[in-house]
Amino acid sequence: MGKIVVKIGGVASDNLTEEFFDTLADWQAAGKEIVIVHGGGYYITEMMEKLNVPVTIANGLRVTSAQALKITQMVLIGQVQPAITTVFQQNGFSAVGLHASCGQLIQGTFIDKDNLGYVGTITNIGTGMINDVLAKNHVPIIAPLGLTEEGEWLNINADTAACKIAEALDAEALYLITDVPGVKCEGEWLEHLTTDDVEQLKDQEVITGGMIPKLDSATSALTKGVKEVFITNSIAKCGTKITKAKVFA
Repeated sequence: MGKIVVKIGGVASDNLTEEFFDTLADWQAAGKEIVIVHGGGYYITEMMEKLNVPVTIANGLRVTSAQALKITQMVLIGQVQPAITTVFQQNGFSAVGLHASCGQLIQGTFIDKDNLGYVGTITNIGTGMINDVLAKNHVPIIAPLGLTEEGEWLNINADTAACKIAEALDAEALYLITDVPGVKCEGEWLEHLTTDDVEQLKDQEVITGGMIPKLDSATSALTKGVKEVFITNSIAKCGTKITKAKVFA
């Protein structure tokens, strides 16, 4: 049975559309298993500002002090994830919220504790819990938090988490839902890219800013077995499809 991983933003619980859920229902009817990974940056920033905790972004990553980590946990697990699971249930899907402490789901290590604080990179995905939830016909809704071997919590980039989960599940497709219809080049939205194209566009500085980590994560997923990655603002529209470059003998 094929698996499809979908990464949605934290604000997605406010604007997931009927079209979104219709597409998920079509996938399930076709025998696909669906895994959702959610972000929450907007609400984390909002809460940090309310509590007068400085917000610092370095190389696209949120510098996460011990205080910022507690806020991140509170927002992702206590606010965003319940909101998303509720919307799924209201639309007829049985959804189960999962995070790092569920069956060693996301294991990781610090990227650079001195400069980034509790920001992590993923070392292993424990697929057992995800597969158990899928076997019961539930949709897992996963928060991008990790745990070190010593039990310290980590803040993980949601795009990276989605890609690593897709890799570990050998997913047939990964959808990175963003606020733009895809990847733009010379004023045109691209329908298809290969991993070679991605590297070329990065070298030419056509791809910049926040799109770089998305495409780097997508390229990594493709090289590890995920068949195709879509960057789009709607799962009902393909946006930009990225596939592994063909190697000719």
